[in-house]
Amino acid sequence: MTHGDTGPDDPRRHLEQARSALAGDGPLVVLSGAGMSAESGVPTFRDARTGLWARYDPTELASPDAWRRDPDTVWAWYRWREHLVARAEPNAGHLAVARAAEGREVVVVTQNVDDLHERAGSPLVHHVHGSLFAHRCETCELAADAGPAPEDPVERLAPPVCRFCGGRVRPGVVWFGENLPAAPWEASLRAIDSASAVLVIGTSGLVHPAASLPDLAAENGTPVVEVNPGDSGLGPAVTAHVRATAGDAVPALLQR
Repeated sequence: MTHGDTGPDDPRRHLEQARSALAGDGPLVVLSGAGMSAESGVPTFRDARTGLWARYDPTELASPDAWRRDPDTVWAWYRWREHLVARAEPNAGHLAVARAAEGREVVVVTQNVDDLHERAGSPLVHHVHGSLFAHRCETCELAADAGPAPEDPVERLAPPVCRFCGGRVRPGVVWFGENLPAAPWEASLRAIDSASAVLVIGTSGLVHPAASLPDLAAENGTPVVEVNPGDSGLGPAVTAHVRATAGDAVPALLQR
């Protein structure tokens, strides 16, 4: 092979394939996972075990049983996570996705519970796992304002009371054993069905049912581009796999 050639495993070849697959003016769906927010300094679900939270298993805090058993501890942990997210800033990947929406329809489907896509400027974001900032009453399900999160971690914090019915206000995330929120999930399915291309960023491809979306796109004949510094978790659905972080790869991929 000569110096200028690009073989099947050459990163430049994958980048060119990815750019070609994402080119055009048709609707683009961006499916983002924890790897995208990690670049902004947002701890992953398990990495939020710092300081006084180091002795807790996150899976034991993120469940309806934990909430029923000890709501003060669960509320305190989620409020601490809110504080960590509020300190983070959108990275170059978030900003590139938002800029792309200036020239075409871009629908973001995110497994993340932060608000970095919105703060970057993306106009259409579906949170299939809920949002840290979408507090709601556990009884009447109406949205609730919990106020700013404490700046220092505390081990116990009483949840506020719903102003409509007096029920407890809970985090707006999807806990283990709960169904995905119907409206964002159905909107995500519609977006996949009409997409001209799908860009998957920073997700392992292991968390279902969100992990099924790239396969649905591939079944429709829609190109699927994956940006992930590690091995692909999407299998045959992937048209092109770019081994890079979101901040490094996404601006180049979506540059018009």
